[in-house]
Amino acid sequence: MKLTKVAQTRKRTILPPSLGEGLGVVFPSLWKSLGVGLLLLFLTSCFGGKETMASGGELTGSKGSAFAEPAPYGMVLIKRGHLKMGLENKDSLWGRETPVRDISVEGFWMDDTEITNSEYRQFVSYVRDSIIRERLADPNYGGDESYKIEEDKNGDPIKPYLNWKKALPRKPNEDELRALESVYVTNPVTGEKMLDYSQMNYRYEIYDYTTAALRRNRVDPEERNLDTDKWNDQKQGGIYDEKVMISKDTAYIDDEGKIHRETLNREYTGPWDFLNTYIINIYPDTTCWVNDFPNADNEMYMRNYFSNAAYNDYPVVGVTWEQANAFCAWRTEFLLKGLGPAARFVQRYRLPTEAEWEYAARGKEQNEFPWENEDVASGKGCFFANFKPDDGNYTKDGNLITSKAGIYQANSNGLYDMAGNVAEWTSTIYTEAGVDAMNDISPQLKYNAAKEDPYRLKKKSVRGGSWKDPESYIRSAWRTSEFQNQPRSYIGFRCVRSLANTTSEKAKPAKASTKKQRK
Repeated sequence: MKLTKVAQTRKRTILPPSLGEGLGVVFPSLWKSLGVGLLLLFLTSCFGGKETMASGGELTGSKGSAFAEPAPYGMVLIKRGHLKMGLENKDSLWGRETPVRDISVEGFWMDDTEITNSEYRQFVSYVRDSIIRERLADPNYGGDESYKIEEDKNGDPIKPYLNWKKALPRKPNEDELRALESVYVTNPVTGEKMLDYSQMNYRYEIYDYTTAALRRNRVDPEERNLDTDKWNDQKQGGIYDEKVMISKDTAYIDDEGKIHRETLNREYTGPWDFLNTYIINIYPDTTCWVNDFPNADNEMYMRNYFSNAAYNDYPVVGVTWEQANAFCAWRTEFLLKGLGPAARFVQRYRLPTEAEWEYAARGKEQNEFPWENEDVASGKGCFFANFKPDDGNYTKDGNLITSKAGIYQANSNGLYDMAGNVAEWTSTIYTEAGVDAMNDISPQLKYNAAKEDPYRLKKKSVRGGSWKDPESYIRSAWRTSEFQNQPRSYIGFRCVRSLANTTSEKAKPAKASTKKQRK
């Protein structure tokens, strides 16, 4: 009992798991009683398992089963390596020199093509069906409680969640029909029935493990500052008077259906301060086709590009950086629900960092373009990518706008369309300093801009060039930017996922099931 009492009085900061990502991380304060430490050692020795007893008192290490991560569907393995990041030669278009730096990148999984309209529509359908199920369980609509699970198998109350095993009604009654029809609107002029995009809001939470682990965010002042000379400083303004301040993103929807986003800056109150909440309207802005190109007849693309099945395998566009992040969060949640205990090892889907993107695009030979030579077409005049070869001549490469994903040859990493077709969002904030401001190991510059921040702080790095860009823009090292809330008809994205575990031995590359192989 004495040991339990001592353990209960220790200060500690606990990082709770999020979305099944892993076990909590505990940072205990320093043990101040040697007797307690010896008692713990004694208890461990007395009650150790077979492994402890079988070692004969020798240090043999703690054993365990390694997690064998299967190759994610539609992704390829990019093995860790080195990259000379940036343009080594002076920029031929603007005549300026850009920073170049040697960096190293850890291995990761990457989508072999950009996210397609078909794949993004699966996300939209999920959000739509979630809303319908919520309303079918709502007494104001269907009132069928079986669409929500509120108790565990023992009958104890739990946090309610949707029951996806229950199918939507095929022959709905009057109340159920109101729930099903509530996510659609009718154009008062044309009479056309359409999905109400304004309702397609996705709520997700991200636990910021990195910020929570920073020493400056520890509750115990002696853990925040390891300088023992400061521990005896009891003067006003010393380490014991310092307040731990946090910045937390949150969001809610008001009674009129409007999304409100806030960034709270306040004194630390507990581990939940590092859980950020986001609500994003996830429907692509199909009007980008006419807004990006005034005085051009692009109405057909506005009306058909995302919704028409003829464009299923074309890259999704009109998606903001914020919407791309929401897609990654949903894709993670969708995966983890079916993994069981293995979920704690699997890393989140996310946007690639700028360094990861360039490293993957250059291929195993680290070429200037994703292909082997510096030309953009073969000797027979066949182009290697979908871009704008000449002024005003978009069709010289065989396409007018975007092309079907994966029709051009992959680079040596097995990745398609890393040059042209659509430019791609990265997770990195855009700065003129570029790689000069980054670390040389798995470099990343990250800043979650608050709503009230200046607009210039909301620029994100975009890579790869697009169907509307000239040759210079589709080089692997070329950097450009866009504001995080700006949809474009020429910007899409692809996801990456960090490896669940790494190895220091030479191994054969994992075989992934790529989308190209499935066609």
